[in-house]
Amino acid sequence: MRNRGTWWIIILIMLMLDLYVFQVIKALASGASDRVRLTIYSIYWIISIAAIVVMVILPFVNYETWPKSIRTYLFATIVGLFFAKLIASVFFLLDDIRRLLMWLMGRIFPNFGPKFVDEGNVISRSAFLSWLGLGIGSTLFGTLVYGFSNKYNYQVRRVKLKFDNLPAGFRGTRIVHISDIHAGSFDNKAAVEKGISTIMKQNADLILFTGDMVNDRATEMENYKDVFNKLSAPLGVFSVLGNHDYGDYVNWESREQKAQNLANLAKLQQEMGWRLLMNEHVALEKNGDQIALLGIENWSMKGRFPKYGKMDKAYAGAEQYPFKILMSHDPSHWDGQVRPEYPQIDLMLSGHTHGMQFGLNNPYFKWSPVQWMYKQWAGLYEEGRQKLYVNPGFGFIGYPGRVGILPEITVLELV
Repeated sequence: MRNRGTWWIIILIMLMLDLYVFQVIKALASGASDRVRLTIYSIYWIISIAAIVVMVILPFVNYETWPKSIRTYLFATIVGLFFAKLIASVFFLLDDIRRLLMWLMGRIFPNFGPKFVDEGNVISRSAFLSWLGLGIGSTLFGTLVYGFSNKYNYQVRRVKLKFDNLPAGFRGTRIVHISDIHAGSFDNKAAVEKGISTIMKQNADLILFTGDMVNDRATEMENYKDVFNKLSAPLGVFSVLGNHDYGDYVNWESREQKAQNLANLAKLQQEMGWRLLMNEHVALEKNGDQIALLGIENWSMKGRFPKYGKMDKAYAGAEQYPFKILMSHDPSHWDGQVRPEYPQIDLMLSGHTHGMQFGLNNPYFKWSPVQWMYKQWAGLYEEGRQKLYVNPGFGFIGYPGRVGILPEITVLELV
């Protein structure tokens, strides 16, 4: 553990949250029988203490040797509990502030304050806010647990894209767009194979993958190489790198080891029959017409993500083609460079955001907390004649599930 001081502060915050929430539970359960209260208190503290014990021992054990499934679900459950209690505590705090203000009013205006404190026979404001906080917190935690079952629930989303300058030979071309495989998170090979089978059933002319094949290491893909090498299409399977593919989040023993990891990942994609585009473009030909497919390394407007991409290098020579598709992992690249500097790019395909694996994404309403960080985070965006499609991801990372924002296989039809 690189920063144990911060770790102990997190544990202290967890303990304070546990005590704060318990005071509310104790107040709400005051009218119950002794047996019911004992049951409620026991369940609450067994779960809470278990979470804290796990957090306490982590700095002293080599938890990376634990089975991946145990690590993933254990950490996700602890984080889910923490945020559920944190959100519930917001409502409890509002109630405490309200009661403090009422108390102050009662002290300052003795004849005026009690009118706001006497709440008659209806449910008190304190009880309402407390139950509301517990209800929302519990619902959030339950939703996150339910989301564990959705991580391989692949959805096929079909989108027709109209372009006036599309060459006649490419009309009706079907493109399967996937992104963010994150092979290091997978724990069910059969489920992933079903996803690949679903892709192949789309009979696409072209398959494009927009980065983050692994979480950190090329070795994560070894057990799934024989699954993803089944992808094929008449115009080919092409890919680019995402921020996770570079191994930037690992403490390597040397720069050479890190560089070898990236070389191994590139070689692996070649062995699967995929064409990795590294700041370059290729010509695609169909029915006698040609278009350009550009692919660049990761380029982000967000400071914590790298700018390895070289758009000028990828674009050089592509001017001759009447229609251009760009593969770029991070959607912030669209507003950051593509739209202002390369208005000739007709369609850009991205991933990266995962839709935060939490939110809503349907034809009538779209929302996710990630929209506070990314203007374009899932689905189709249009500015003038240019279009951007952001795929919310084939895999998952961190939280081993999805709520509302399901893993997507996008089928784009050019018309």
